[in-house]
Amino acid sequence: MVELTETGIDGLDGILGGGIVRNSTTLVSGNPGAGKSVFGLQYVYNGVESFDQDGIYLSFEENAEDLREAAESIGFENWQTHVDSGAIRVFDKRELLRENDFNSSLEVILDDVQDSRYERLVLDSLTMFQLFFEDEREKRTYLLKLTDILRENDLTTVMTNEQGTVFPETDIGLENFLTDGNIFLLQTPTESGVNRYVWVAKMRKQDIDTDIFPMEITQGGIRVHENASAFSMMGEGESPL
Repeated sequence: MVELTETGIDGLDGILGGGIVRNSTTLVSGNPGAGKSVFGLQYVYNGVESFDQDGIYLSFEENAEDLREAAESIGFENWQTHVDSGAIRVFDKRELLRENDFNSSLEVILDDVQDSRYERLVLDSLTMFQLFFEDEREKRTYLLKLTDILRENDLTTVMTNEQGTVFPETDIGLENFLTDGNIFLLQTPTESGVNRYVWVAKMRKQDIDTDIFPMEITQGGIRVHENASAFSMMGEGESPL
């Protein structure tokens, strides 16, 4: 029987059939502002708050203070308490990019990654992570190395990635094929703002619902509405946007 890790994100676990596969790596992609970092913060925070699962947050884009402010601004009021207690271990851009070398950054985090108290990990984001590498082959080699290390240490991982296009099928990168699951966060502009959607495109070992579902970002984080949208990514020759 496949063991699952609940994200705790309202509405998402139902679409996933209960959660994401334990010890897997899931890629969450989207345009700027789509909610990728919120997803990561919520996944780690929910782990501590609701499931007694400690987590590691690797940020290549923000410092620890910015992460705290972002978490508290969407209602994760105990974020800093959990950081202070060690239940959430934050490595920010100042630590991870200090040496400008992947192996050096890996050495910084390795002790905590190998600490059995931690069960969840977020890497935010692959867009900045890939700046360590000169070419796609080197990036692929080290990404495989990293995902293997995380899996060997029983971490259920979420990685975020900047999506260059609005319609993801036209811009699928190599990293999508190296991860166990792919979730896309989509936005469409309206006169009053944006409509937000989530599409679970792939989850190995799971029977998932591949429709597109409306979502919103509110106080408390992401909430997914389990009534499928009028369009589906799986429709032949049809673009939902």
